[in-house]
Amino acid sequence: MTSYRVPLRALLLTVAVAASLAACQRNEQKAPEASKAAAAVAADGPLKYESATPYAKVSLTLPDAIKTQPELYAALYRQEVADLAKYAEGAQADRTEAGGESAMGPYEKTIAYGDPVQTGRLFSAMRTDFDYSGGAHPNTVATALLWDKAEKRRISPADLFAKGADLSSLERALCDAVNTAKKARPGATPVKVGGDTWSCPKLKDVAIVLAPGDAPGKAGGLTFLLDAYAVGPYVEGAYYLTLPASTFQTLLAPAYASEFGGKPLKTGDVTNDLRPK
Repeated sequence: MTSYRVPLRALLLTVAVAASLAACQRNEQKAPEASKAAAAVAADGPLKYESATPYAKVSLTLPDAIKTQPELYAALYRQEVADLAKYAEGAQADRTEAGGESAMGPYEKTIAYGDPVQTGRLFSAMRTDFDYSGGAHPNTVATALLWDKAEKRRISPADLFAKGADLSSLERALCDAVNTAKKARPGATPVKVGGDTWSCPKLKDVAIVLAPGDAPGKAGGLTFLLDAYAVGPYVEGAYYLTLPASTFQTLLAPAYASEFGGKPLKTGDVTNDLRPK
């Protein structure tokens, strides 16, 4: 009888390959299960959250369309509710340290996401954070939610533009849009590059969301969200300004260039259209 001996190294390699294939199969099985679980959470999960104590009133409102992105919904709802709970705990600590009962009512924080703008690959919505924790007036901060539906991850406004792109022309266009909007607000102070008090905004400091357009499945432009104090005193309020895609089309990253097309439904000052109702 002929005897065959398998070298130990070859045997170990065979075992390792088999284990690797088994692990891949397990991962492939887990991926659909995780996706199904996330979809179930999105389908059944709430779009609103509210909590009220003698120290703080907090709330969260999400748009219906966010449930089309189950992974985003699950992570976003969990994080926002956790942050609101921390805010409420901090409010109780502040008020207790200040002496318990006072004439001032509870702190208030309201987080609301506006109606999203979607393209084939992108999901975008404006997030407003209203916060009153005492002081002369409340503050509202607008930030951007940008989600890559293909890669299932959040992206930053900077990711929309090509690496190394010279954005100075876009900054000039934004500055011009600011000053045009200011002309319609009595007493508003114009801005300029390098101004002493109020200056033209830098893109790195500005939240950006997609602007709806007239071409199906495309964004018609970008809306730049400038809060009170960004380009003028508090009394001037916020400036939400939309620029058409033609202003920055050549600056876009290749991955997102095709997500834009047509014209925005409205350009210039869209503050009243986007202000939380």
